[in-house]
Formats: sequence, structure tokens, C-alpha cells
Amino acid sequence: ALLLGLAVLLLAGVPGTLFADGGGGGGGGGGGGGDSAVSTKSPQYDRAARLIQQERYAQAIPLLERLVAKDPSDADAYNLLGFSTRKMGDPQKALGFYDKALSIDPKHRGAHEYRGEAYLQLGQLDKAKEDLAFLNKDCWLGCQEYSDLKEAIAHYVAQRR
Repeated sequence: ALLLGLAVLLLAGVPGTLFADGGGGGGGGGGGGGDSAVSTKSPQYDRAARLIQQERYAQAIPLLERLVAKDPSDADAYNLLGFSTRKMGDPQKALGFYDKALSIDPKHRGAHEYRGEAYLQLGQLDKAKEDLAFLNKDCWLGCQEYSDLKEAIAHYVAQRR
């Protein structure tokens, strides 16, 4: 019970994903599948996250661009900027934002998941599998990002059979 309690405490302090691809996103930034998207980062970040939950990506992008201009070390904002850009139909441009998030925080699970999903949109299954392999190793107790990307890859493969 003590070990389980410790694991719960550790996980509570680890940021997860913000959205799940089925409901409002693709899993990366703060929770999973519509979990609490509101953080305590800043009112602008919270507003952008709410807009993304509402699938209002075009409105979220300028807020996120201002956030990263103000704080170029904000991996979460870069991740959401990539997510919004991808959802607006530009997965190639989104890759740059995910890569920037990962250059700031190489273990950013959301950016790994979302980048993997962008790679799938671009037909680059092997690269998506690299992000899945990272998540498999990093999520030693399992995580939503790994599950979501694994499911997206399985769906991608099934569609091509």
C-alpha cells in the first residue's frame, strides 16, 4: 500500500497529456481525453487550452505564438502550437513545433505522442514507431500518450491493409 501510495503521489506530479485524439486532441500537454486542460501556467495558456478543447485551433494559434515569443522555453506552449497547427491541416509545419518542444524537454510525452501522430499523417510509420518506442520506455507504469499513439499506429496500419 505504501508503494502504491508513493506511485500515485509521483504520478500526480508528472504532467501528462492535454487531450485524447478521439475527443479533442491527440494526447499531450496536461491530461488525457478531455482531462482538466486548465493549468496554472498563465491565463493566456489556459485560454489557448480551452480554445483547443473547443476545437477552435485557429483562435488558439495566435495566443500560443505570443506565448512562445514571450517565453521561448515553454515546451508545453510549443507542443500545443504544434497540435493546433496539425489540426489545422499542416502536419509538416507542426513537426517543427514538436521538435522545438522536445529540444526544450526531450522527455515531453505529449510532444512525442503528437509528433508520432503527425508522422502518421505524413505517411512516416517508422518515425511514428520511434516516438512510440520512446514512450514505451519512458512510461514505465503506462501512460495515456503511449496508449493513444499505439492505438493511432494500429489504426494507421489497419487502414493500409
